[in-house]
Amino acid sequence: MEIGTLADAGRLKGTVMLRVDFNSPIDPSSNQILDDKRFREHLPTVQALEDSRLVILTHQSRPGKKDYTPLEAHAARLERLLGRQVTYVDDIFGRCAREAIRNAGRGDVLMLENLRFAAEENLTLRPEEAKKTVLVRRLASMADFYVNDAFGTAHRSQPSIVGLPLALPSVAGLLMEKEVTNLSRVFSDAPRPITFVLGGTKVDDSLAVAKNVLLRGTADRVIVVGVVGNVFLMAAGYDIGRSSTQLIEHLGYLSEIDRARELLEVYRDRISLPQSVAVREDGGRAEYPVDAVPKEAQVLDIGSESIRVLSREISESGTVVVNGPAGLFEEEQFAVGTYDLLRAASTVEFSVAGGGHSGVAIERLGLEDRFTHLSTGGGAAIEFLTGKKMPAIEALEISRTIFG
Repeated sequence: MEIGTLADAGRLKGTVMLRVDFNSPIDPSSNQILDDKRFREHLPTVQALEDSRLVILTHQSRPGKKDYTPLEAHAARLERLLGRQVTYVDDIFGRCAREAIRNAGRGDVLMLENLRFAAEENLTLRPEEAKKTVLVRRLASMADFYVNDAFGTAHRSQPSIVGLPLALPSVAGLLMEKEVTNLSRVFSDAPRPITFVLGGTKVDDSLAVAKNVLLRGTADRVIVVGVVGNVFLMAAGYDIGRSSTQLIEHLGYLSEIDRARELLEVYRDRISLPQSVAVREDGGRAEYPVDAVPKEAQVLDIGSESIRVLSREISESGTVVVNGPAGLFEEEQFAVGTYDLLRAASTVEFSVAGGGHSGVAIERLGLEDRFTHLSTGGGAAIEFLTGKKMPAIEALEISRTIFG
């Protein structure tokens, strides 16, 4: 993948626009940022650009949401973590923004207002169209260079993501480079056998990943758990309880059962399904074989026998990619499968985990340092693993051909 990096660009000076993803959980009553993990992940890139006049571009939520807020608190949080002044600019590309950038000196850090306050940033456009937007033309006129470090939005085709690289010399930041390098390795020189563990509730995305890695021969084995696993169990002809079926219907995934069945018909010897599951019974956890699930039950975790068998398959792998929990891990009694599979994954030579719930569970277990790579973008990581072309990466590739 031919994208430029900070190492290629050397020590950047002048005005650099840095796109990050500081979109964070916010307490709607106090407007306080509840988790600054994304800020900390971008710090190395921010620090690497200390010789420039740095202008940070980011967003918070989207129109209509309660956490769609200005970025004053974000600038304050970055200032605290960075240990340097960060100037919040209540503007995106108007006079205030232009004057603030013009008056800034080398080493100064500015954060412009929430990009999604500009209507154009909420559009999905091709790079050539995005380059022509007022947002991109105005921002580009105020900078010498663009750095994209926002892997979490790499699957979005929005103006700041795909338009600016066509208007300015552009490279990937350190976080973006790390994500692309580690996720790409899964498809190239990762130690074998390679096992994918696909769980959670995003059935359509997981099926796309499973099809891609099985068809390409990337995965030696795909383990399916969570709601994803329940869909495969239904595709295999098991009755997993009325409540389980109703949840799948509520999520809009009944049509995915046929897709799962097609994968089973072709790759059954490479797909591992749970053979026992856990349900709620009299307020506690009860386990059943998959062919004996009570008619009114809802499957909330994999059972002990499944945990034993699947953990062994994971432990015997050279590479494990985990995306999504094995059950309702928010409740301790149904977190067993999720936690035990993650513990097994943390012992292999090369281990990758998607963002979202997998990342939360790994943090709860204190296993962050045991995984080779924890992705910062759940949706972006999934899309990358489906083999789709990522708009942000494609735009950086185009920029390299334009500007060298």
